[in-house]
Amino acid sequence: MSEPVTTHPPVLVDATGLRAELAAPQPPTLLDVRWELGRSDGRDRYLAGHLPGAHYVDLDTELAAPAAAGEGRHPLPPIADLTAAARRWGLRNGTPIVVYDDHCALGAARAWWLLRWAGLTNVRILDGGLAAWTGAGGPLHTGAQPPPKAGDVTLTPGALPVLDTDAAAALPSRGALLDARAAERYRGEVEPIDPRAGHIPGAVSLPTSGNLTPDGRFLPAAALRARFGQLATAGQVGVYCGSGVTAAHAIAALAIAGIPAALYPGSWSQWSTDPQRPVATGAEPSGDTAPPPTTAGR
Repeated sequence: MSEPVTTHPPVLVDATGLRAELAAPQPPTLLDVRWELGRSDGRDRYLAGHLPGAHYVDLDTELAAPAAAGEGRHPLPPIADLTAAARRWGLRNGTPIVVYDDHCALGAARAWWLLRWAGLTNVRILDGGLAAWTGAGGPLHTGAQPPPKAGDVTLTPGALPVLDTDAAAALPSRGALLDARAAERYRGEVEPIDPRAGHIPGAVSLPTSGNLTPDGRFLPAAALRARFGQLATAGQVGVYCGSGVTAAHAIAALAIAGIPAALYPGSWSQWSTDPQRPVATGAEPSGDTAPPPTTAGR
């Protein structure tokens, strides 16, 4: 597992600040990452209205490798594939990047984390997304954006820390492992997607929804530090969710609070398909633990 980065570049940009940057001689590159679980109309929503000059990014095909048995629903893409996609989006060495979406910054946070993991430091999330932009008087363009000039960006994996399954299993005994899913999924009361319900033994429930204000912006840094304060002395912090998307949002919130954290990319969609991995249920990390199933046919 790689070590956390020691610098803390800005995570967010607000709509007013972004408007000013876009009017400057060297504007940032904009990436529109419309994505919601169970929906496939991200491109259609982009075409109906997007920030001027923004390029559409498909999370399922460009920010993840295809789902595979034992790897989870959104494995990290091979770095060569991510580099090719980034160059299609027009990303250039030294040019700032701003990512946004229209759904609580979930898709945007995945793009933010992945590009930061791949070595880019000047990547920020538009706080409040599309609604904040239009609320600040920002214009929208419709239809397809002309293809950008091919980018020249160079990506190298490993700039942000990741956990494999064994490291995620061991982390609660020496640090903190956070489950960013909805609390009812953590408790094992419902599981709409993955084969088993519950959570990784020892993980702590900290749903991503608690990181946002009612209008979809991240809580102020002081409020996030108060929410995560106990983690500042917890040692290594790791985060997982269903498939590594929502967890990236939690890592962005932790970064705003000044707390580095590692992502478990396979998350519950990987853990729950492994018949050798135990599953815990209940509201606390000490909840009842179910032994591994006796057969692999789940």
